[in-house]
Amino acid sequence: MTDVYAIIPARYESSRFPGKPLALIHGKPMFWHVMHRASLCPLVGTAALATDDERILRAAHEFGMKAIMTSRDHASGTDRVLEAARMLGASPDSVVVNVQGDEPALNPEMLTELIRPFEDPAVQVTTLGHVIDAEAAQSPDRVKIVRAADGRALYFSRAPVPFGRDNPPEYLGHIGLYGLRMRILEKFSALGESPLERLEKLEQLRLLEAGIPIHVALTRHASHGVDRPEDLQTVSALMRGEEYI
Repeated sequence: MTDVYAIIPARYESSRFPGKPLALIHGKPMFWHVMHRASLCPLVGTAALATDDERILRAAHEFGMKAIMTSRDHASGTDRVLEAARMLGASPDSVVVNVQGDEPALNPEMLTELIRPFEDPAVQVTTLGHVIDAEAAQSPDRVKIVRAADGRALYFSRAPVPFGRDNPPEYLGHIGLYGLRMRILEKFSALGESPLERLEKLEQLRLLEAGIPIHVALTRHASHGVDRPEDLQTVSALMRGEEYI
């Protein structure tokens, strides 16, 4: 396995939850839980926080965690991850994992499932999917995947796809973790926003429109993100009693 970098983008400003990375869960800031869980994946060589705020940087250093100050001007977390990967010296074949900074309940097995396909040198990008029910699939906030038999993503959509004309389909929900070869991460940034990406507000469509395949690994684990302050109580209860806190 090539070098693997798990990079957690953590910006301070958020319209729904300012200062979210510093929110305390079981006595430790949210970023600590994400970083700690990422470091528990045996395939991760380097885990680093990529932030734009001195308060987050200082707190990370107080916990002895690797943290990098990045620009405040990035349009997306992916651009922040790219800057951090460059600063860490990632080679073109290195695998860079974009770990969402608001996933304090992340199961380290999910990162193993995401990274393992890179044992095949032909794999360039990976992400995760898991089966969801028909009711959940109706929500535009739950992104759905149409996946080929060999694991390649055919499409991502906010619409409930595929459409079952005669029989109800099995819906595959997307989990927003990504692994990319460094050279593809560079290309992603250089490509700029694509038409379908602009339409669906899904940046992974940029890769598909450019002809870059995305391998979708299946997982039994679910995503439990923190979008608003009221989500803290739910996630805290989920984590209570776990060995990872």
